[in-house]
Amino acid sequence: MAEKFMNGRDAITGSLATCWVTIEGRRILLMQGKKLNAKMEKQKKEIPILGKVSKANRSNGMKYTGSMTMYYNTSIFRELVKRYQDTGEDFYFDIQVTNEDPTSSLGRQTVILKDCNLDGVTIAAFDVDAETLEEDMDFTFESFELPEKFTVMDGME
Repeated sequence: MAEKFMNGRDAITGSLATCWVTIEGRRILLMQGKKLNAKMEKQKKEIPILGKVSKANRSNGMKYTGSMTMYYNTSIFRELVKRYQDTGEDFYFDIQVTNEDPTSSLGRQTVILKDCNLDGVTIAAFDVDAETLEEDMDFTFESFELPEKFTVMDGME
């Protein structure tokens, strides 16, 4: 059987993503986003096994975390942090990321990160050497949805 390879056109271009944030029913296109990475980390417990020198690993949960880099040109999150400071009312939001590269044959994938909560926000910034100002935000989220999935590449199955 001949080996199959991925077509270069099926490497998804990162800049063609869209990112929407839904905060308290308000849907906002986060066009100032530069980079987002959301991941799941399994939590595991080491299990000693009688008769073995090595320990086994047993999954016992998971943790969702993410990070986002944006251009420093919106006050949306600072306004919410100010409200939290003044009232103690925390805020949660959803992030929807869609990756779709028209050159690829794989279609599009959409992931919705549910109940995101920021770890911190840049309150004020300047940098005389910077061409543009950016801010990094770390966050946690509670779950995710996968309403659209890439199609399986030809040759994978």
